Amino acid sequence: MFYILYSPTKNKYYVGSCEDVGKRLIKHNTNHSGFTGKAGDWVIKWIEQHPDKIIALRREKQIKAWKSRIMIEKLIAEA
Repeated sequence: MFYILYSPTKNKYYVGSCEDVGKRLIKHNTNHSGFTGKAGDWVIKWIEQHPDKIIALRREKQIKAWKSRIMIEKLIAEA
């Protein structure tokens, strides 16, 4: 799966891919040293199901290559 998270505290989006978004969200919201570790308020804004990890990872890289908050918010708004 490909997913986009949002943190109101950081006012930032996080783009990722994994097999279990629910479990991954719990990890993002725990206190750890990574980018998502300190906020603790990440919420899922977008999920896409893909048939395998390789396709989900390609989608993640595509969105990250945009380097555009505006494009991410446009994608989310289309839901």
